[in-house]
Amino acid sequence: MKLSVRTAVPLTALVLAATACAPGTSDNSGAAKDDKSGTLRVWLFQEVNNTPKQQLVDTAIGDFQRAHDGAKVQVEYIPVETRAEKIKAAFNDPKSAPDVIEYGNTDTAGYVKDGGLADVTKEFGAWDEAKDTDPTAKESVTVDGKIYGAPYFVGVRALYYRTDVFKELGVAVPKTQAQLAAAAKEIHQKRPDLYGLAVGGAYTYGAMPFIWANGGELAEEKGASYVSAIDSPAAQKGIKAYTSLFGGANCPAAKCAAMGGNDTVTAFASGKAAMAIGGDFSHQAVEAGKVKGKYAVVPLPGVRVGDIAPAFAGGNNIGVLKSTSHRTLAVDLMKQLASKSSQRALFDKMGFLPTYTDVRDEVAKKEPFVAPFVRTLGAGAKFVPASPAWAKIDSSLVLPTMFQEIVSGRKDVEAASGDAAKKMDDAFGAAG
Repeated sequence: MKLSVRTAVPLTALVLAATACAPGTSDNSGAAKDDKSGTLRVWLFQEVNNTPKQQLVDTAIGDFQRAHDGAKVQVEYIPVETRAEKIKAAFNDPKSAPDVIEYGNTDTAGYVKDGGLADVTKEFGAWDEAKDTDPTAKESVTVDGKIYGAPYFVGVRALYYRTDVFKELGVAVPKTQAQLAAAAKEIHQKRPDLYGLAVGGAYTYGAMPFIWANGGELAEEKGASYVSAIDSPAAQKGIKAYTSLFGGANCPAAKCAAMGGNDTVTAFASGKAAMAIGGDFSHQAVEAGKVKGKYAVVPLPGVRVGDIAPAFAGGNNIGVLKSTSHRTLAVDLMKQLASKSSQRALFDKMGFLPTYTDVRDEVAKKEPFVAPFVRTLGAGAKFVPASPAWAKIDSSLVLPTMFQEIVSGRKDVEAASGDAAKKMDDAFGAAG
């Protein structure tokens, strides 16, 4: 996650673009060669402003090449939006594939199923820096107990609020989700020109904390697969809490039902909302808006005073392709790109939160705005089901459709969540 307007994939999509569909299955069983010299090809995601990323990557590659005589690295920056087609082609044609790729952390399970990523469990376990990896970030590279990459950066969301508006209206900073809803409605009543809390029917990752805080889950493991839990009583309670924020008392459904995460952050940054759920990666956009100097950030509250609502742990990873003919070099390059020194530079230049707990503590001391996000991660962030089905669930907009059906009044919570659960179970079943 970062401070630019593009969120981490999928998050990507995430403010969230839908996760791309996983590429088609390949019969690639891995390369037999392990050349210790030659040229390694790397695909990394292209940023809106790619110069800072290119500079830090060039530094990391320079260090790698000096430590590996005879090895060269060729980097290609690929558009996030078209990554699915490009990576699908690479998985199906190993001869044209890169050795190392950056990929969205919700793509892991799908890429593993399709035989694209190399199992680096042994190397990751022997890597000294890896012991400081945040557990949730490590989960994002883990499938069935095996590790398929190194976490590159992580991002979570917290509550942005207008300090000037809260002071002017005498509203207290909410400490529970019930207080959050009450504050949003009080603000909108007193200032009809403002959304109390900007929410979006297409903002899946803004809604998830309400489901998790109320004890619900997206899905639960069942044997080697998953079954949906989105229609459980606890999940429905969280869905009701989130969808209750739509309507004339806070954020009219006609305007807010179609809004995604970027839309809600834009509403806040432009001065049209008193609160918004935004990421550490939203900071730059808010700073560039009309509310600069007039806002603060706190962790999104949970159900009880003192609780922090679990946030989705988004971000990207660095992985080695199974088809590489330079496995040893590729793994070393993966570790160089995802090292503590590289992640420090990634934060300094782009604001991406490190995946190492000790490095994250360092940057929080250096940049106070990071503290609420670090607290959120420390309280226990959560991840999506580690299933290749998630890409289809996400790209098919199963959850946004559910939220929009509810806030539009077309279906009640029970019917909409039941339909969403069936769609999720169909996807889990098809994925095996």
